[in-house]
Amino acid sequence: MSTASHGTPYSDFKGHGLNRTKHTGSSGTTGTGFGPYPNQPKASGALAREGIGILKTIVTMACFAALFATTVLPAQQEKPWEKIPVPKLHDFKPQQPKRIELKNGIVIFLQEDHELPFVSGSVLIPGGARDEAPAKAGLVGLYGQAWRTSGTAKMDGDALDDLLEAKAAHIETGGGGDSTSLAWDSLKGDADQVFSLALDLLLHPKFSEEKLQLAQQQEATGIVRRNDEESEIAQREAAKLVYGANSPYTRQPELATIGAVTIADLQAWHDRTIGGKLIVGISGDFDSAAMEAKLRAAFESLPTAKPAPARHDVFAGPTPGVYFIDKPDVNQSQIEIVGLGTDRHNPDVPTLAVMNEIFGGGFASRLFQKVRTELGDAYAVGGGMSYAYDHPAPFRAVALPQSAKTVETVSAILAEIAGLTSKPFTEVELARAKDNLLSSFLFRYDTRDKVLAERERLEFYGYPADYLESYKSALEKVTVADLDAAAKKYIHSEKLAVLVVGNASEIKPGLDELKLGPIHPIDITIPQPGKPGPPEKNQ
Repeated sequence: MSTASHGTPYSDFKGHGLNRTKHTGSSGTTGTGFGPYPNQPKASGALAREGIGILKTIVTMACFAALFATTVLPAQQEKPWEKIPVPKLHDFKPQQPKRIELKNGIVIFLQEDHELPFVSGSVLIPGGARDEAPAKAGLVGLYGQAWRTSGTAKMDGDALDDLLEAKAAHIETGGGGDSTSLAWDSLKGDADQVFSLALDLLLHPKFSEEKLQLAQQQEATGIVRRNDEESEIAQREAAKLVYGANSPYTRQPELATIGAVTIADLQAWHDRTIGGKLIVGISGDFDSAAMEAKLRAAFESLPTAKPAPARHDVFAGPTPGVYFIDKPDVNQSQIEIVGLGTDRHNPDVPTLAVMNEIFGGGFASRLFQKVRTELGDAYAVGGGMSYAYDHPAPFRAVALPQSAKTVETVSAILAEIAGLTSKPFTEVELARAKDNLLSSFLFRYDTRDKVLAERERLEFYGYPADYLESYKSALEKVTVADLDAAAKKYIHSEKLAVLVVGNASEIKPGLDELKLGPIHPIDITIPQPGKPGPPEKNQ
């Protein structure tokens, strides 16, 4: 079935709770506190729908911390686990896929893997939700659903479902923040037939009015429920503080905008984007020479790929201050302290990754040790500087305290952020952070499929083929002096915005005790068709 996607401009922080998702398309607004290889954010509409479980990982960490805290070892008891030898990490030598560039500019990657009799493929297509018209926000999400469910003139979506189910195969489509995608997988024996079906859907979709209406109904259900979850609200509105309420990176579908989308809009979007630089990736049990011949026959006759238009986005960052959203049905607060981050072209990214690990990357991080372990204020806490592939991502610190601990938690986090520039980093912190990052690095690229997915992303954003290796090498060279210099360069507490989503009646003392100026309420009323929504403020 289709995988129309809705994500967020935020990255996933190691140990502090943002979810990692499988590569299905765009990767335009990502970055992470634990290395350069992010999850795939998707359509800017309904920005935080996938954020319902935003803090699952850190809540789990908090539970483990509480469990271990109840076990007190005698002062002189031996700790045999400290004597376990730790072997040296093996060299990082990923199996790179074969890259083929056709004369029309389309790029193909082939990754042979004969371990299992499966073949999978994907096509990444430039152009996503950040490129849609504001009056039809949500178009790309609807397109991603209706594309697959509608099918083609040869086979409608329902018949395609039945055929694929009988073969335990899949064909999926999706819409993302800066791209759309089509993906398929099957047993080796069915690979030719499933590829032919996927190619027909790629080149000759026949959009159905019925399937568009179904997609609109599903999207409408998400819109009317987008304020159910505290974490969704916080993530979505914090992004608006960073990028602005009218930014292409925070624009969200409304009932009126999705209702305005027509079949003609879907076809026009397809016609507009299919002529871009397609990136085709195939992995699994096949012969590369035969597969290359098949893909050349399928794609080489297509017109010359059109270059993507240059973007001229402006990123001013948030207006400092305290912002509040009242949610009376909760007994805890969701805190988001945000600023403007950077992008992956920045040569300081490896140093920032290490700084993130020290600041908010897990049990031993400064944030966790202060807010969770010492003060016991928050169930979950974490944060760091994000970096997207082609635009600045946010700086972000997140916490989930009891309502009564909200002000104390915000103050403690702000103090730890300020401490990044005033409290020198240590060699112990550096060694632990680098060890964590380098260890996790290898596991993130321990299969050929993972390497292929990352190679496609690097191609999509124009990064060099050896980015993974050079990044790892740069991580190994980070020093304490580098950390101190980076903190002074990038950490500016005076430029941060504080957002709290919580129960106003239970937050005592009140947020005015932070003494950061007036409290700015945010209206999250969902506009109804034909009725004006709340006025949008430029942040």
